[in-house]
Amino acid sequence: MNNASEPSNVVDLSQRLDPRSESVGALLVTVRGLATKRLHALASNMFENIDDALFDLAEKAENNAAQTQFFDGMREVRKKRAIVERTFLGQVARDLADFSAGRTRAPDADGAGRPLANIELSLVGENELEESLAITSMIGKNEQRLARALFAVNQRLSVICGGNKMDDASNPVGPASLAGAFRQAMRELMVEVRVKLIIYKLFDRYVLAGIDELYDDINNELASAGVLPQLRHEISTRRSDAPAPIGPVSATAMPQAAATPVTDAAAAEFMQSLHALFSARRDSMPAVGGPMGTSLPTGPLPSPAELLGALTLLQSQIATLPNTAAPLATQADVSRDVAQLKEQLLAQIGQLRGQQTAHVSGMDEDTIDLVGMLFEFILEDDNLPTEMQVLLARLQIPYLKVALLDRRMFAHKSHPARQLLDALADAAKGWSAEADRDGRLFDKMKSIVERLLHDFDDDTAIFTRLAGELQDFLDVSRKRAELAEQRVAESTRGREKLEHARRRAAQEIVGRIGGASLPPLIYGVLTRAWANYIVLTLLRQGEESQEFRDSLRFIDDFIASARPVHDLNGRRDLRAMLPGIERSLRRGLAAVAFQEADTEQLLGQLHAFYRQQLGEAAGETVSGTIVASVMPLPEAIQAIEEPVAEPEPDDEVDSLLDEAFDERNLAQARELKVGQWLEFTAADGTTDRAKLSWVSPISGRYLFVNRRGLKVADHSLAGLAQAFAGGTARVLDSTLLFDRAMDAIVEKLRQPE
Repeated sequence: MNNASEPSNVVDLSQRLDPRSESVGALLVTVRGLATKRLHALASNMFENIDDALFDLAEKAENNAAQTQFFDGMREVRKKRAIVERTFLGQVARDLADFSAGRTRAPDADGAGRPLANIELSLVGENELEESLAITSMIGKNEQRLARALFAVNQRLSVICGGNKMDDASNPVGPASLAGAFRQAMRELMVEVRVKLIIYKLFDRYVLAGIDELYDDINNELASAGVLPQLRHEISTRRSDAPAPIGPVSATAMPQAAATPVTDAAAAEFMQSLHALFSARRDSMPAVGGPMGTSLPTGPLPSPAELLGALTLLQSQIATLPNTAAPLATQADVSRDVAQLKEQLLAQIGQLRGQQTAHVSGMDEDTIDLVGMLFEFILEDDNLPTEMQVLLARLQIPYLKVALLDRRMFAHKSHPARQLLDALADAAKGWSAEADRDGRLFDKMKSIVERLLHDFDDDTAIFTRLAGELQDFLDVSRKRAELAEQRVAESTRGREKLEHARRRAAQEIVGRIGGASLPPLIYGVLTRAWANYIVLTLLRQGEESQEFRDSLRFIDDFIASARPVHDLNGRRDLRAMLPGIERSLRRGLAAVAFQEADTEQLLGQLHAFYRQQLGEAAGETVSGTIVASVMPLPEAIQAIEEPVAEPEPDDEVDSLLDEAFDERNLAQARELKVGQWLEFTAADGTTDRAKLSWVSPISGRYLFVNRRGLKVADHSLAGLAQAFAGGTARVLDSTLLFDRAMDAIVEKLRQPE
């Protein structure tokens, strides 16, 4: 086609374009129209799917509370769909209007083109952090996915706006601007953060995933109008701190891995979020030179193979030190080595290259710093005994190598290296020198650390093998501990049942006697022989049994039989009562293994007493003592044989009355769950770690055992509250080490230096 046939609206690029010109204005109107039409259709489709998605989730909810959240979210979206959609499209229209008026947004400081990258530093709520990380992740993923088309749109819009630089962040229809507009619109919805994150996922799936066609429309329209018609969708040279590929690669294949697409979206999103946090943190600090505080280094970046090679040299130096047979002597030594690894790595690379200094890409530096922060956390984690902190900290280099090989370790809980570290830390949590006198657990963990230092090169399968070996060792240890723990619990449970039965018997007998003055014979039978029978009845048949109710009825009848008789009716009633008393007494004494001769002797004394009551043998006297009190009883009965006394007040209640406990300490004790680990500090400052094994349903006492299943402590609720208040007991965190570390690292990155 010759020039004469060119369309009349082709822009003359030989001149500097004025955004206020008529031709450019028409192009901007066209871009706005394309964006509005396409985004309106995408947003409508998204809202149709939100309702279905929330309904499906509600039907599959794990509990009623979650189901309520989803249904409430459905109602809120239905009610406010129009205003949310209008707010979103309105914000996009305002961004396009600002662009048309020449009010372009400057890129953020790190050049990443992500306006949300610095939000994390100002967030105060965990929910807002989750929301920001979700948005930052979807921006990074889509900017990478759409890099070619987005680059062409940026270049053509730069021409339209007078040659001003435009990048992903300042593009009014780029993923960052669209995500920011949708976040603004989402403020209209009053829903739980769980529902909000689901809606963001759907925005990513149905809106951002469909803007490819919008970019094609814009590029085609502007190219046909003469705006850079020859421009291909080429990507400018990636910055040195662009995200590295994520996925397991061998050391020999790593130099070519830069061209490999990201194969794991979740890991890529997570690392992109962390990269944003690291970038924002670096931007907030004054520039003081390169990574080592020197002048900015120059020269090519080290390849992945160079990084791994330098780390392998450092690893071999540690593995061959004379003291590898034992952990480093002090925590300070290991802390110093953890802090200096980055500097040592850069120096090692410099030596390999014959240079004084070296530098790495931004993403590699983030990975090095992230692993360094992970092991700093381990050295500060009071969930671990000091000896175990020092031991595990020696794994920094192997784990840095894993992170450089496969950054999915930070995002996937199922990653073998992550699972091994979590398993080591979980086993270490319950370790103490007292509970591991033979050193079997410590030696096993030390052997795993040393095998990683000696044998790990680039094959991550070693982590799976070692995790399996550790699990087999722990399974055997746990089975032995469970048997010992069961014996301790059964013994404690038996003693408590006996004590409870004795107390219950005492309460019933003393309560029924009240203030009555009983003859010594009657009192002796009740408080000794019959008390033993009640105890055994409670232990064998329980409080709901007919036998227990009959034993209480006997107490009342027996006490009534001891009252003085003054008339004929009273003697008639007593005579009617005596056969039943004798039958019950014979049955009860037999149950507690009285010999027949002893029973007959006791009944003979009672017969004499009742004859005196009835006036049949007024001159006969009664010894006033109970034969059973001096009789030798079987060993099983002697174990519980003791005169019943007035029950003492509840020790725990008295303690609570005497101590001014903070309610939080009591609540903390009440909320303990079986299986949780605590650390107890003795008066001399020594500490011991114990697991809550059992809570008595009778007394409410807490039984603690060590990792061998042996009893360590036995506390009441009040005693535990007092220990928490005094700082002599603390609960160890049951969350996995890696999860706690990543939460702490993200929180630290959010805080300004």
